[in-house]
Amino acid sequence: MTDTVTPMMAQYLEIKGQHADAILFYRMGDFYEMFFDDAVQASAALDIALTKRGQHLGADIPMCGVPVHAAEGYLLALIRKGFRVAIAEQMEDPAEAKKRGSKSVVRRDVVRLVTPGTLTEDSLLEARRHNYLAAFSEVRDAGALAWVDISTGEMRVMPCPAVRLGPELARLAPREVLLSETQAALCPVVTESGAVDTLRPRSGFDSTGAERRLCGLWSVSTLDGFGAFDRAELSAMGALVDYLDLTQRGRLPLVRPPVRELAGGLMQIDAATRRSLEITHGSNGGRDGSLLATVDRTVTAAGARLLERRLSGPSRDLNLIRQRLIAVRSLAENARLRDQLRTLLKAVPDMERAQSRLALDRGGPRDLAAIRDGLYHAVEIADILAGWQDAPVLLGEAARSLTGHDALVSLLRSAVVSDPPLLLRDGGFVAKGFDSELDETRALRDEGRGVIARMQADYAVETGIQTLKIKHNNVLGYFIEVTDRHAERMMTPPLSERYIHRQTTANQVRFTTVALSALETRILNAASHALQLERGHFQSLQSTVLASSGAIAQTSRALAEIDVACALADLAIAEHWCEPIVDDSHAFEISGGRHPVVERALRRAGEPFVANDCLLSTGESPAIWLLTGPNMAGKSTFLRQNALIAVLAQAGSFVPADSVRIGLVSQLFSRVGASDDLARGRSTFMVEMVETAGILNQADARALVILDEIGRGTATYDGLSIAWAVLEHLHDTNRCRALFATHYHEMTTLAGRLKAVENATVSVKEWQGEVIFLHEVRKGAADRSYGVQVARLAGLPSSVVDRARVVLEALEKGEREGGRTRTMALIDDLPLFSAASAAAPRTAAAPPSQVEDRLHKINVDDLSPRQALELLYELRGLMAKPDQTPAPPSSR
Repeated sequence: MTDTVTPMMAQYLEIKGQHADAILFYRMGDFYEMFFDDAVQASAALDIALTKRGQHLGADIPMCGVPVHAAEGYLLALIRKGFRVAIAEQMEDPAEAKKRGSKSVVRRDVVRLVTPGTLTEDSLLEARRHNYLAAFSEVRDAGALAWVDISTGEMRVMPCPAVRLGPELARLAPREVLLSETQAALCPVVTESGAVDTLRPRSGFDSTGAERRLCGLWSVSTLDGFGAFDRAELSAMGALVDYLDLTQRGRLPLVRPPVRELAGGLMQIDAATRRSLEITHGSNGGRDGSLLATVDRTVTAAGARLLERRLSGPSRDLNLIRQRLIAVRSLAENARLRDQLRTLLKAVPDMERAQSRLALDRGGPRDLAAIRDGLYHAVEIADILAGWQDAPVLLGEAARSLTGHDALVSLLRSAVVSDPPLLLRDGGFVAKGFDSELDETRALRDEGRGVIARMQADYAVETGIQTLKIKHNNVLGYFIEVTDRHAERMMTPPLSERYIHRQTTANQVRFTTVALSALETRILNAASHALQLERGHFQSLQSTVLASSGAIAQTSRALAEIDVACALADLAIAEHWCEPIVDDSHAFEISGGRHPVVERALRRAGEPFVANDCLLSTGESPAIWLLTGPNMAGKSTFLRQNALIAVLAQAGSFVPADSVRIGLVSQLFSRVGASDDLARGRSTFMVEMVETAGILNQADARALVILDEIGRGTATYDGLSIAWAVLEHLHDTNRCRALFATHYHEMTTLAGRLKAVENATVSVKEWQGEVIFLHEVRKGAADRSYGVQVARLAGLPSSVVDRARVVLEALEKGEREGGRTRTMALIDDLPLFSAASAAAPRTAAAPPSQVEDRLHKINVDDLSPRQALELLYELRGLMAKPDQTPAPPSSR
């Protein structure tokens, strides 16, 4: 049997063959249709109905579809589930296709390939977060990482050896990473960062071709004006441009010239540390519970994105850190100015993303309005800053970037209505008075609608049919519609001579007149002409805006800078944070430090946060605090809060403390808490050891290390040995500042042996058998861990807690009286239950109780149900009587 393929399906299969790795959205009228495996996958992912259309090779063709007007929501769902989507649009009007023959198919082609890293629509993006597309390349053993956010146009590049790829991806959190097909071994690193890995042909990473592509992108003959880039960096940037050319089908986005980052310019924070400290993401993977969510008081989308970048990569440039702190301090001291600026900033739209959509020809009238309003408010902000005497250098430079757009603002304010429609095809975005021809055309269009209404009233009187309506559709145009019971009158002289029958439906009959047809021509021409004129104005305004793209981008960055400074100043005043001193020493002196996230949570619960000091330096030398104390006392909180204070200080923010002095931190390492990595076959202890190895092999003298419970995942003496050796290595080899929390009290003796190690403990208080956590950190060592008390607070059964106390006492006694051998002998002597239990085993000299004596004389198999019940009552009576048996002799 030969299976015939329809022309439409043949076209679909041809386009699908060119995009086999993507779901194909195939435009058919008002729907995007999907067929075959695409339909099966999409219907399951989107939870939409799976139907069928015709047959192919003797089998039904699965089919599903989504409306064009609601496609963005479905696109977002597919992208979030890891799919790529190719969008095939109708490239011609169906009427044009029919001219080639009745069986001709409308020409279609893919106009865009939608991937996680190439989104631009507001509905598909998070306004307050970047959406990075990254590329990693290696050329002659040199590696480089480049990344771009096409929704804002920002591109950056940096040297990056393969071993640093994971930490840098953790910092950037890109949505998609491009790798050469020869680098498939790096895919797990990309996946672990939460991004989608996309393998590309090696030709896309060719550094020579990359240089040519980059010069073409920015219309220059050489890249020297942007900086000195090595071959690996050129390769990575070229791979980005090559991929954008593919996905955007030749219409490249508005990408600004690249900024080269130096590997040593930022505090290095690895992926495990970021997860542990919850800097930008909470434990649930979202913003809630993170440091970013706690400190973010920005009022613009661009400002929020800038703040996230700073927290993700705190600076190591002392001059830049100080300039940022001065700006925050100046605004904190000037409440009136700060409030004025924040009020104006709240009205600033996201100009970066509006400009990007216009560059990709995906913009609309509201994007023009966003540019207009943003530039207008920028001038107002510049006027306020101009009157500020002794303005900080950072804010002064930002203010100078806010002006120079007077002609463009004036044009957009005169051309675009205050509240334009979302889509250009809706019309009505051009302001009245901007174009006299457009005003006249609109008058004719609007007057025609009034004439239609009057004509309908006249026809109703003339025919005597009050329910007569004049309607419109895309097939018939304007027509007169009456119910079928009035149709005979309309088709009988004299009315039939004036009213021309056009169509009969189930319940309605439709007519027209010569006058109605003539009016329709005038109205339709006016409406289409008005829309045509508006399209022309949009293209002209779009070109004018894009011609000033560099200056607009600079203004947008300046507004973001001002927003972040104002937000951090507002935070400092509201939360009573202090200005940190950041210098080139090895100091780490924090007085009255607090954990910003925990403090906010406690405040909501009506509880105070106990502040603590931390001194990790002796003179100008780094020091290590060995922290002991019970569980639940706040050790982990103390560890994390000091690390977060360092992050905030070098990000240019005030910090939650009474006073702070920090010598520049080059690297931040945290190993607090761990879990199994089952997917990679690693236990909790293995994860702990891998992370600890990374710290010991990388930490330099300017690093800050926080470690919690090293060695807890293995046998006691193994764990103690490892923890002991790790602390010695930090002290002797790494020579860095560190907080080392442990339950191994034996390690406190190291404070007397290692010069830079000091003991500290979290205080507790015992009161009438209860343990009270004071959450205060003081010098000295803990005497014990209070683990049994914590177990009781956690709700363990009392029998377990009591048993644990007995075992603990025996173990402690064994350690005091003869070490491990004596301890094990005592454990062997321990009763299975405490002496208070009625069922405790007796020694040989102890006579049985009355209950035991009675039970020994009973043959349970001979008891009837009634006798068993009576026996139960008897035993209960015996239990109620005082036991006269003498107490067993003491085992001591």
